[in-house]
Amino acid sequence: MTTIIVTAIVALVIVVAGYLVSRHLLDGKYRDMMEKAQKEADVIKEKKLLEVKEKFLNKKSELEKEVQQRNQKIQQSENKLKQRELQLNQRQEELGRRKQENDQAQQRIENEKKLLALKQADLEKMQEQERAKLEELSGLSAEEAKNRLVESMKDKAKMDAASYINEIVDQAKLDANQQARKIVIQTIQRVATETAIENSVSVFHIDNDEVKGRIIGREGRNIRALEAATGTEIVVDDTPESIIISAFDPVRREVCRLALHQLVADGRIHPARIEEVVAKVKKQLDNEIIETGKRTAIDLGIHGLHPELIRIVGKMKYRSSYGQNLLQHARETANLCSVMAAELGLNPKKAKRAGLLHDIGKVPDEESELPHALLGAKIAEKYKEKPDIVNAIAAHHDEVEMATLLAPIVQVCDAISGARPGARREIVEAYIKRLNDLEAIAMSYPGVTKTYAIQAGRELRVIVGADKMNDDESTKLSSEIAEKIQNEMTYPGQVKITVIRETRSVAYAK
Repeated sequence: MTTIIVTAIVALVIVVAGYLVSRHLLDGKYRDMMEKAQKEADVIKEKKLLEVKEKFLNKKSELEKEVQQRNQKIQQSENKLKQRELQLNQRQEELGRRKQENDQAQQRIENEKKLLALKQADLEKMQEQERAKLEELSGLSAEEAKNRLVESMKDKAKMDAASYINEIVDQAKLDANQQARKIVIQTIQRVATETAIENSVSVFHIDNDEVKGRIIGREGRNIRALEAATGTEIVVDDTPESIIISAFDPVRREVCRLALHQLVADGRIHPARIEEVVAKVKKQLDNEIIETGKRTAIDLGIHGLHPELIRIVGKMKYRSSYGQNLLQHARETANLCSVMAAELGLNPKKAKRAGLLHDIGKVPDEESELPHALLGAKIAEKYKEKPDIVNAIAAHHDEVEMATLLAPIVQVCDAISGARPGARREIVEAYIKRLNDLEAIAMSYPGVTKTYAIQAGRELRVIVGADKMNDDESTKLSSEIAEKIQNEMTYPGQVKITVIRETRSVAYAK
């Protein structure tokens, strides 16, 4: 028992001693760590303080620079303001000086006006005295002297006019050959060809109403597909055995008509088949347009045309202007240009080429705001046509200046083809109004007794009273009427004005 107690006491002492030793060791280590940490903290603190101080100094430097720059700008602004103020003061002084000078000049002008008025009054008084002396010396009044002077000036003017007329006649004789060519350009025998009628609808004939129902399709899907594919409007009403195709583009109407013909003949009518047939017909029509252009060029003997120009010429077959087929008009103009150029000693092949191409601007692939003459010239230039042909196309409606004799030939032949009787269709009311306007313009002049519009409005005959005007005045009247018609009216071709002045004496033998 005692051994156990002693052993326990010894163990307890050992434990306590170990605890105290370990505690002492731990306290020393902890103190070392705390000292080390404190040293590190002091170092970090010093570094941070240095960094903050450095940043503060940098910021202070930047702020000082910014303040300095602002002060410089303020100083510059103040200098500018002072300079402007100085300039304004100088201007104000200058304006004041100029105003004073203007006032002085105005005063001088007023004084000079008064002096001038006094001198004018003295001059009129002196002129009146001189006039009285002249009347007393000559024995003529001022009015009589004036009349005699006028008569003498009239005689001199007549002599000068007669001399001037003789000079003009002599010059005309010298230029007779050149003038004759210009006259030939404006004269050619009228021709007549078939006339087309301009429509905006086509009629497609069918055998019975059953076919009409198949074309319409279930709930109208077939007809809607056909309208969408061709760009036309199809009218199906109660009209028996016919369907109306409406469109302002004749090519689209022709595509729709041919497509309907093939669909009805084939019997298979549905949206997919419609699109297939329309695409096929468009391709066929494009080939036909090209063939038409080639055949036209071969018939006229025109070679070397660009393929695109050949296609445009072929498209003319499906265009019309005032009821006149455009391709027929172009062929006719080309033939007229060739004949006229040959008569004038010019190149007939060039003239024929320009006549055929003069209206290509009426069938463009894309819409344009340019007039058709300028657009046609632009297209011809694009496809390497010669400059004289391009000018003839552009100038045939006077939009540009004519550069060669080829241009007036094309212009005149175009007018001949379009203006001949029967070539183009007019609305009756517009035609009658044009004739009435022609007669009304002539009747508005004094001395005119009767007017007659004849030759379908191509000629206006004006009868004047023989006692109301002489021959010279009647000649002048025809020119004035022609100028007024040209300025106030729109008409195809030209209008001939004939003024008739005659004296009739009637007696009866009983």
